[in-house]
Amino acid sequence: MSDVADSLDSPWKDALEHYFPEFLAFFFPDAYAGIDWHRSYQFLDKELQQIVRDAELGRRVADVLVQVWRNGGEEAWVLVHVEVQGQQQAGFAERMYVYNYRLYDRYRRPVASMAVLADEQPGWRPQEFGYELWSCRVSLTFPTVKLLDYNDRWSELDVSRNVFATVVMAHLKAQETKRDPAQRQAWKLWLTRRLYRLGYDRQRVLDLFSIIDWVLRLPEPQALDFWQQVQEIEEEKRMRYITSVERIGLQQGLQQGLQQGLQQGLQQGKQQGKQEGQAEMVLRLLNRRFDALSPRLAERVRAVPSERMPDLLDVALTALTLAEVAATVEVLAHDGELEPAG
Repeated sequence: MSDVADSLDSPWKDALEHYFPEFLAFFFPDAYAGIDWHRSYQFLDKELQQIVRDAELGRRVADVLVQVWRNGGEEAWVLVHVEVQGQQQAGFAERMYVYNYRLYDRYRRPVASMAVLADEQPGWRPQEFGYELWSCRVSLTFPTVKLLDYNDRWSELDVSRNVFATVVMAHLKAQETKRDPAQRQAWKLWLTRRLYRLGYDRQRVLDLFSIIDWVLRLPEPQALDFWQQVQEIEEEKRMRYITSVERIGLQQGLQQGLQQGLQQGLQQGKQQGKQEGQAEMVLRLLNRRFDALSPRLAERVRAVPSERMPDLLDVALTALTLAEVAATVEVLAHDGELEPAG
């Protein structure tokens, strides 16, 4: 089980860009209270990346620079640094200082720098950087939030409707269940059910589920079982939000099966490896959705040509009965048997 990935596709980045006011309200309420939210705010990604390149600090994850208006009518810059690698880093406080002074030097505007620490070291809490030489002193003190501290505030997180309560809960459970897929699946289901319990609208459910799904990744057997459980929740709630995008995840799994099948085929020197990889993925899905398949139906699934497997996947995802699946399989398998030789 891998840790939260060090990637620019981090869910923190997406959440920050979609829900920036809620981010500040949740983690840094003083900053939130000082901003005039009736006026627009603007993300300045290109400007921040120029600062990062000039400082020769390398590519960072989920750094955002946002132009906002203060309540007093003054224009201000806000730099928010979110650390999602989950590792303590020497020089972190210095980097915050470098970002801050380079932004001020470039724009001559007040800069507020803040950080969320998502590592697993309770004692690592950088909050300042500075030095003194011959009575000359320079320094930066910046507010930080430690995600580990929210382990003692779980009940507070549970009742919060702020989207970042869900982000924090998913992050903490990802750390806690790194070596326990069964527990990870249980918490992933709990967090998913909570989205419906809180009564979020469809778009917010999808946004938050994408974060939960990204952070709490499951091995293949648990992942397929989890999707079945989500389908049951949505049938119970009569809200088909998440399973409307289920096909995306399963098609990714089908592609993995295709690649595995190709590798197997190459090793065995057989062209049929490609088809086997796809068929086994579809069979696994059908076994999850329905009772155990008959040997005859499984044999016919394996007879479906590889180029028709996407069509079969559509039916496997949406069919209400196994009889409907079987009828489609017969048509598709028959197409394969009629293909001209050579």
